[in-house]
Amino acid sequence: MKTRSSGAKRIKDKDSQIFNVINICLLILFTIIIIVPIWNIVASSFATSDALAKGNFIFWPEETSLDNYIRVLSDSSLWSALFISVSKTVIGVLAHTAFCAIVAYALSKRGLKGRNLYSSLGLITMLFSGGMIPTYLLIKSLGLLNTFWVYIIPSLLSYYDVIILMNFFRDVPISLEESAKIDGASDWLVFQKIFLPLSKPALATIALFHGVWQWNDFMTAKLYVTDKALYPLQMKLYEIITQSQAASSQGLNAAIEIGTTSKGIQLATIVVTTVPILIIYPLLQKHFISGMMLGAVKE
Repeated sequence: MKTRSSGAKRIKDKDSQIFNVINICLLILFTIIIIVPIWNIVASSFATSDALAKGNFIFWPEETSLDNYIRVLSDSSLWSALFISVSKTVIGVLAHTAFCAIVAYALSKRGLKGRNLYSSLGLITMLFSGGMIPTYLLIKSLGLLNTFWVYIIPSLLSYYDVIILMNFFRDVPISLEESAKIDGASDWLVFQKIFLPLSKPALATIALFHGVWQWNDFMTAKLYVTDKALYPLQMKLYEIITQSQAASSQGLNAAIEIGTTSKGIQLATIVVTTVPILIIYPLLQKHFISGMMLGAVKE
């Protein structure tokens, strides 16, 4: 019996090792599939126009140059667009996260009068929208056209984020809130000193998602902003793409010369616009650990 059990154990361990090896191989393959296209974009951004025209490389071009980055970084309008993108991302994330957290805290209280009505109105916003033209007329009537606040105010509330925070707030032990109120704390102080610190994983997740959306958003500028001084970085990239597409109408030789140059600038701009997100993401990743409340209260 012992021989059989030990043999079955060895077979089980061998199958487990094979399964782990397969998982590692699949993980490596999946990583390569993701990394190679990204690396090709980075390598292409350092290529000369001739190397881009040939396009016979994957990992690194034969001829390299910093001309694309020099042209991108020497463009004064790019720095203005970068300032707008950073400003609207930082202010938008802070305002959006704070507003959603306040709304979620109120809706998480079952004793709130009209709670079902507010929740129904929030669900409607998830299912239906006013459409492009009514939204444009609303933005115009509010006086937000060609203003910086068109990036902030319309995106203050997302009921999907409110639901996430609302469910997270409900998991906070009620004994913490009761103890604070016995000591004389108000609802605002309880929200500020107890709920927000214990909800850092959810707040960081929402902040990251909204920050990525704010950083990548160019449709808001395309629809509601005509002043180029208020263009974000993504709108600048959109202009570069449209210019490279328009180059094809200027003749074959000119299209090749202008197209390859614009493509190099476009790739360099993509790298420049992606780097901030790659820097910020690891800083917020530690907050995704959802076990911060473990052991906070033992009933």
